Parts: sequence; structure tokens; C-alpha cells
Amino acid sequence: MGMGKIALGAVVGVVVIAAVSANADDGKDTSASAAHRPGSKQDKGAGKEAGGRAAAKKKAAFDGDGEFQVGSDIKPGTYRTTGNTDGMCYWERAKDASGEMDSILANDNVSGTSYVTVKAGDKLFKSHGCADWEAVAVKAKGSPASAMDGDGGMFKVGTDIAPGTYKSAGNSDDSCYWERDKDAEHGLDSIIANNNVKGTAVVTVGAGDAYFKTTGCGNWKKTA
Repeated sequence: MGMGKIALGAVVGVVVIAAVSANADDGKDTSASAAHRPGSKQDKGAGKEAGGRAAAKKKAAFDGDGEFQVGSDIKPGTYRTTGNTDGMCYWERAKDASGEMDSILANDNVSGTSYVTVKAGDKLFKSHGCADWEAVAVKAKGSPASAMDGDGGMFKVGTDIAPGTYKSAGNSDDSCYWERDKDAEHGLDSIIANNNVKGTAVVTVGAGDAYFKTTGCGNWKKTA
């Protein structure tokens, strides 16, 4: 797959974002609401529901809107945001807080899910219009699927999807972009292979791949 096609899918246009001020509040999930009133006569199962909400709260590492200093507001590590629509989620790893173009280490506009590894040398992580971010364990377990949403964003190989050969059909106007990645740093050297596709796309996701990214494609189904 020619690397010359990266510009169509992997290089993200810089989004001009109005200033957003946000304080990191580890463990806070603003989307969770405390609907149960202590002492009410609601059924006792509400306690379990509240416990589930508490667990959901703990999963949120930081808000989807804000600028966070690495080391003080957020720790280095891999994070995930999911449930984003229409490419409105924008994130950015930056080497300083100058706001200048050359401070950007990596960035993306996201539909669906994105995984991002924030490194110890990063100074700032920016997030705008994203669902809350949660920390991802290095050896996260899951039930790997054999199909995936063609506009679902990033999938962790071995956790979200099983390795194997996948097919996506009915793509038009080279709008389908896929990418095999060795990590979630989003640099050019993170890419194992990629392509923009019109018509049917077939790609083998290797067991050694870390992530598979898909944007604007028809849904993928494992064929082998």
C-alpha cells in the first residue's frame, strides 16, 4: 500500500477552536447523573444501579473538553474516547502550550472511537467536542469481534476485533480510509500500512498489529 495516500486519510486539518478552559478532575464523569434520592422508597435494586454509575464514574479519566498538562492534570498512558459522531471530536498532543502549528505532535478528528497514547515527553493534551476519555490497561481483555463499523474509528486488535482478513464493500469516491497501526501515538511511523479505497476493500489485520483504523468505509466482515 503506497504511503503517498496518507495525506488523504491520516493527516488532519488543524481545527481552529475557541478558547476552552477546563480543570482536570480525575474520576469525574459529568454525563453521569444521580437520579436516586437516598431514603426514598425506590426498589432496592437502585443501589446496584447507583453502584454501576459509580463504576462508570471511576472509568472516566478526564473530560472530553479541555486542555490538560501532562504530568500534573493527566498521567502519561493510553486513553480511549468512544461514541463520537460526525468527526466533531478533535484531540491534539502538543510539545508545548504556545498554540503554534509546530507545537503539534499528533492530532485527529474522530468519528466513533479513538485510542491515543500520551507520552511522558508531551506537555499538553487538548480535547474538544469529545466524549470523556478513559484510561486503557496495557493488557486490556475483551471479546474480539469478527465485524466492525466502517466508520467506527479505531479498534484494538485482540481486544475489540480479532486478527484476520476483512472485507468492506460498496465504497465510493475514495472516501473509505483504513489504517493498520503498531501503536496509538498517531505519528507517521505508527502506520504499518494504509489506503484510500473506492469499491471493495480487503485487508488482513495481523495478530501483531496493535490497532486498526477505519473511516468512511462500508462495514467490515471477517472472511478468513
